[in-house]
Formats: sequence, C-alpha cells, structure tokens
Amino acid sequence: MAGLIVSDDIATVRERVRINDVVSEHVTLKNAGGGSMKGLCPFHEERTPSFHVTPTKGLYYCFGCGEGGDSIDFVMAVEHLSFSEAVEKLAGRTGVTLRYEGGNAGQKRDHGKRVALLAVNAAAAEYFVNQLASNAAGKARGFLTERGFGEESWREFGIGYAPRNGLVEHLRKAGHEQRAIVESGVAGQGEGRTYDRFRDRLVWPIRELSGDIVGFGARRLSEDSGPKYLNTPETAVYKKSNVLFGAHQARREIAKQQQVVIVEGYTDVMACHLAGVTTAVATCGTAFGEGHVKVLRRLLLDDSDAKVVFTFDGDAAGRKAALRAYQEDQQFAGSTYIAIARDGLDPCDLRLRDGDEAVRDLVSSRTPLFEFVLRSSIEGLDLGTAEGRSAALKKAGPILAGIRDELLREEYDRQLAGWLGVDQEQVRRAVQLGGDHGRRSSNRSKSPAGSVPARGTNLLEWQALQVMVRSPELVVEWLDSIDFESFADSRTRSLHQAVATAGVVDLGSPAWLRQVMDNCSDDEERRLVGAMVAKPLPASAAESSEQDYAVGIMARLLFEAAGRRTGDLRATLSAPEVSEDGARSAAILADLQELEKYRRSLRNYWAPEG
Repeated sequence: MAGLIVSDDIATVRERVRINDVVSEHVTLKNAGGGSMKGLCPFHEERTPSFHVTPTKGLYYCFGCGEGGDSIDFVMAVEHLSFSEAVEKLAGRTGVTLRYEGGNAGQKRDHGKRVALLAVNAAAAEYFVNQLASNAAGKARGFLTERGFGEESWREFGIGYAPRNGLVEHLRKAGHEQRAIVESGVAGQGEGRTYDRFRDRLVWPIRELSGDIVGFGARRLSEDSGPKYLNTPETAVYKKSNVLFGAHQARREIAKQQQVVIVEGYTDVMACHLAGVTTAVATCGTAFGEGHVKVLRRLLLDDSDAKVVFTFDGDAAGRKAALRAYQEDQQFAGSTYIAIARDGLDPCDLRLRDGDEAVRDLVSSRTPLFEFVLRSSIEGLDLGTAEGRSAALKKAGPILAGIRDELLREEYDRQLAGWLGVDQEQVRRAVQLGGDHGRRSSNRSKSPAGSVPARGTNLLEWQALQVMVRSPELVVEWLDSIDFESFADSRTRSLHQAVATAGVVDLGSPAWLRQVMDNCSDDEERRLVGAMVAKPLPASAAESSEQDYAVGIMARLLFEAAGRRTGDLRATLSAPEVSEDGARSAAILADLQELEKYRRSLRNYWAPEG
C-alpha cells in the first residue's frame, strides 16, 4: 500500500455512502419504524429478522449475533476485506479520490504498480471470456461440457479461452503499458519479443477476496501446449501461497455455514458448487500452507468451532499435506476433517459418474483429521503382537504430542488406547516420548454477542445511555447535568465517558457517533453502542412522544443519583465525629434539604406510574 489513507478522505467516504444502499445489496430491508430498517442477518442463520440498520446514523446492528458498525465495517465483514480494501471499494462507488500519507516513495510506486497490474488482469479476463465464444474455442467448450459444466457456471467463475496469440496486441491497443503487461504475468519475453503466456488453453481467473483478479490458472487443450496446468507466476499482486481459488465466490457461504471444503483443482471447486457444496475452494498450483490458513481464519471469522474439510488423496502425500497445514497453526485442528471417496475419485469425476448427491455425501461422511492420521500411521502393523503395539505407540506418540488442544489430545489418548488394547497410561508415556507438548492451548469459546443488558444491572442507566447515543438532540439541555456520578455501574460509567469525550459538535451525526465508538475502551463497548442505536426508543401510553420519554429518563437518572448522594450524606451525618460538630452538621442538613428540593423538581418531568 502507499501508506495510510488520509483520515479526511475516510470521513468523506463515510459521509457520502448510504449504509442502507450498501446493506441492501446483501439483505432485503424493510421499514421497522423509529427510523430503523430490518432484515435477516447475513452473518448468522435466523428466521425472524434481528438485523437492524439506522440510515440516519449510518450504523447497523444485529441483536442475534452482535455484529455491528458502520458501512466500512459492514463491507469488511460481508466481503472479508481489510479496512483499507473496504474504504477503497466504497470510495470507488461514491466517486471519492483517496489520498495516502505516511508511505515512502517506494510504497507509492508499489500502489501505482498494483493498480496497473490489476487493470491488465481485468482486461485480460474480459478478453479470455469473449474468446470462449469464438470458433477457435470449440475444444475448450467441449472440455467444459463433457465435465458437466454449463454456460451458467462458465459465467459464474469467469472462465475463458486463451487463443494461440492475440492477447498482448489486444492489451497494447487498449492502452496498457508494455511493462505492466509483462509484470502482470499474462505475457512473457524472450528472443527480443513479447508473447502470450497462455496459448490454446482454458483459463480460470484467480481472485482475491475483494474480487480483484490477481492471476490466472490455465489448462492445456492440446498435448503440444506445454505443461498440463500453467499458472500466473508470482507477481506484485499474485502470491499463490496467500490465495485460494473460489474463495471470492464462496466467502459468504463459508462465513454463514462456518465450514470450508478444500479440494485440489479448479474443476473440483466448480463441481462442488454445482452439487450444492458452496464452500469449496482450492489452492493454486501449490501445497496448502500457513498463508492459506490465514485466509481461512479470515473467512471463518476466527471461530475455533468452524469446520475445515480436506478432500486430498488418501495416500501418504495427501496425509502429509493435510497434517502440515496445521503443524504450525491448529486454530481449526479440533474440527478439521478428511473426506476421501472410496475409489479415490476427485469431486469432479465423482459428480460425473455418480451425480451431485455423491459429492454432498463425500463431504458429509468426513473423518476427523487426527483420527485419519492416527489410523493411517498404524495401518499394516500387527496389533496382535507386543512388537506391533509397541511400534504403533512409537508412530502415534509424536502425532498425539503435536495436538495442542489438551482436551482433544486426551480424547485421542483414550481412542488410541482402545484401538491398541493397551492402558491409557501407556499411551501417555508414548506421548511424552513423542515430543514436548508444554505449550498447549485449551478450547476457547467466543464471548457472547454484545447487547443492551436488561437484568442484573441498572436498567435505568442503560436507558439513559441509549437516549444519549441514539437521540441526544432530544436532551441537549440535560447533558451538562449528567456526569460521572450519575452512573453507579462501572460499564455505564465507562460508556458515558466515551459519550462525554465526543463533545457536542455535530451532536448525534454519524461522524459524532463514530467518535463515540472510537472513544470506547473495547469491542464490547462498541457493540453496545451499536445495539443502543439500532434499538428504537420505547414509548408507553403515558409517554406520548420520544421527547417526553427521553426527558423523563434523564430526570429519573438524576433523581436516582441525587438519592445516592442523599444516602451518602445521611450516613456521614450519623457518624459520631460529625454529629458532635454543629457547624458541619448544619451544612450537611442544608445540603440534604437542597437535594430533597431538587429531587421533588425532577419528579415533574415524568408521568406518575399506575
């Protein structure tokens, strides 16, 4: 990147974008009253809408799962983009030209190069798609049709055809610079000329999560066209160890289902999606590794309960590929699985032979990763002999020692003991010999989603805070009277501090709310602010307007605070050293009289109950 995006430009993007327009691309919104809109949450399964959007505040919040924020947060969450990527995407749709600061000249050149290379890739992808309809692409279309892929799936995955030549000339005529054409990887150089890298090949565009095309994967259609598969080489925008084919198409379903299925080829991804396994992705000509794990963590929202299913082959290389993926990062190891067809067919061939249901069954009949590896490690050993059992313990010990989740390792200790017919203590000794498992992480459950507390806390204080963040314009004249002592609960005191620090400039505007959220001490407080904005102010029969309700809440808050102060003064007055001091006692009594008078005046601002 070319440094940080100028903060004023970020503010301009937030100001120009209409959050309901952004959200409506993913959620059907209906009027919910009180200036709010609602729909089914895109981040979790639900049947009754709990996802609220408040257009005037530029915020969204789901009362079901606790997801909330502004338009940038929404795009980051639903598109799985970084902050800067989300800002850039929204800037593009609102016509805001972004400026960058803090980057050196090299970083700025890199940003310019990225823009140029992405433009070349986009133009090349369009060219390939158009060529797929040409007479020369008959063999390419036949290849797809024979494998059960219709034109709709071609369009969904952006499949194209690369003729034997013509792309370089096409890109030059379109105004792309020679250097960018070569550095994008779609062309090569040699013997004083520039030539098309992909010739007479079926071509798949490889996209980042943002949707930008960073490279291509291509399959030969003729035996004399070089290697069977040919990918874009590593470029400034394409790092194959950090990209998963199909992730852009699958990203929402992966987040929704909390499952990802990892296959080996582009046609396998397509076959899975057509069969209803819409969370399938594939690596791009490289082994699954640490960079791919990071992509998955982003897609799966870092949820340790998410399921990762590998469809690698059942041979030794396949086992190593699956296990290697989590030797360094076992974030999902407890819920990682292996799915292998009985006769070793990949998903594409399996679908061709047995249909869509067979592909779905393949994924649903998965085996836990560690069970698969453990069973594979002891295959072929004679477990009926002491020597065979000893060899099994030696092979399985290091595998068990590598499981960082202690509860999961204990369970497999038990299972292995049962398989071998030995005491569990023998398995534990094998684990100790197998490696140092000193640092183990236990399962961590996600904290519950933030929502406005209703019980076990001072509800009145939360109601007052909701008025202050959702409709502060209704109680402007009361805000100066509200201070730290107005709140008894530590969390509400902290949130009030975030509100007070935001000041009164542009009070209640989206920019002001963003400042409040920035002032919050943690993510939980930010979620609570989002919940309070999304929830309409209640109105009872006795309180005929939001204004009456809001003022009544402020008055009650101050009434209760004055009551606490009264109690403190009375306790002080009863102390022997004070009761014997006439002047001090008189001063406290005067304060008590003023407080009682103040409390009586506050009672005029809300309707009597009953």
